Amino acid sequence: MNIQQEHVIESVFSALQYISYYHSPDFLRAMTLAYEKETHQSAKNAMAQILINSKMAALGQRPMCQDTGIVNVFVEVGMEVVWTADLSLEEMINEGVRRAFTFADNPLRASIVADPLFSRVNTKDNTPAVIHMKVVKGDSLNFIVSAKGCGSENKAKFAVLAPDDSVFDWVMKMIPSMGAGWCPLGIIGIGVGGTAEKAMLMAKQSLMEPIDIADIAQKTQPTNLEKMRLALMQRINQLGIGAQGLGGLTTVLDVKIKDYPSHAASQAVAMIPNCAATRHLHFSLDGSGVAQLPEVDMSCYPELEMDYSTYKNIDLNTLTREQMGEWHIGDTLLLTGTIITGRDAAHARLKQMLDEGKGLPAGVDFDRKFIYYVGPVDAVGDEVIGPAGPTTATRMDKFTEMMLDNTNILGMIGKAERGQETVNSIKKHQASYLIAVGGAAYLIAKSIKKARKIAFEEMGMEAMYEFEVKEMPVTVAVDSRGNNIHQIFQDIISK
Repeated sequence: MNIQQEHVIESVFSALQYISYYHSPDFLRAMTLAYEKETHQSAKNAMAQILINSKMAALGQRPMCQDTGIVNVFVEVGMEVVWTADLSLEEMINEGVRRAFTFADNPLRASIVADPLFSRVNTKDNTPAVIHMKVVKGDSLNFIVSAKGCGSENKAKFAVLAPDDSVFDWVMKMIPSMGAGWCPLGIIGIGVGGTAEKAMLMAKQSLMEPIDIADIAQKTQPTNLEKMRLALMQRINQLGIGAQGLGGLTTVLDVKIKDYPSHAASQAVAMIPNCAATRHLHFSLDGSGVAQLPEVDMSCYPELEMDYSTYKNIDLNTLTREQMGEWHIGDTLLLTGTIITGRDAAHARLKQMLDEGKGLPAGVDFDRKFIYYVGPVDAVGDEVIGPAGPTTATRMDKFTEMMLDNTNILGMIGKAERGQETVNSIKKHQASYLIAVGGAAYLIAKSIKKARKIAFEEMGMEAMYEFEVKEMPVTVAVDSRGNNIHQIFQDIISK
């Protein structure tokens, strides 16, 4: 078959756009079943937001998560393929990525930086992708295109165990150490054997397979690997970590394992989670044209509406520390008022300015406000801002005392747990840490009524904004007395 260059580029472009706003049906079914059986209210609220956000993103054809990911592509190249192309296959794939992330109707967030050791300058178009190629028999191209969010990617684990060490025990030790930054509910991928890089690659590849653990559970004679998958899923869910680390019955929707022959003296093992914005698509090209992507069945989405009856309305513009003192962990709030945003690079710049005695940037006023850890997608059409879900707050722990001590902020909004030193600092300053739901970025964006950049515009998605929000849903994770909703991780680890 003759493969046309433009067919490859257009197919990669279409696949990346597709997975930015459509969850796969297997994920929606598994998430809906988990939601229906969940009894822990905080976790159930988070799951509802993820499912509602998913349907909103599908209907609006806008990203379900503001972290539109680092692109991973697995491609099998048939040995009999004939090309009509001026570009290499790698160049074609990257051109498809470039078009997808700069598409005017649905621009995706450019998160990739070149020169990672030093300048870390954003490439502006999310290239290059991470590409794995394999030459196989046949005359077609088989693609898996994935967009991997960094909250989950950052939680990858690897070890070389002794041949008689228990992989099961190692996995169970690693799971609580990942915290909630990977945005559970999700999928755990495990690779065992081969060499270090082979184990990591298998763990990543396993995440591209359909969620089928319910089918495995019905088997009368499961394989040893399938038995291990079932046992790990049961034990992980029994930990009670739950959606967003809020507790609950379900933490993982599936556990995947791939293995490969290894050296007799070695047992390489890797583990990589996939978050609630699990995004991958499989397609083939046979020379007949651009890939035909799956039809979307909107009946896969459950009919849900947010129940805000238990939420407390909070006016941020008049909020005092005394009023915050009445909050308790697990309280659900609807925030209305002004918040300031800032992520890793912005905090580093603020620290540098404060250390040099320059003060804060002109126009940045944190006094008695909350800082929201977010890097939003650019707006399109009449949007105020694009999808704007939280990033992992743990990365900002090293800046928290500086911010609380120098800016008079009331608190922070992010996702996942905070370290004990940060919790102590929050208590000392009578501040609060609130969490928004990771994986509900489009839903959250609808509560942002005004947005303007106020500092570091040249840093792209790391720029600082001032948001005017109306009824933005959050949960109290660390209250002003230092109580911590994510203490569950420390409790599990200490057992």
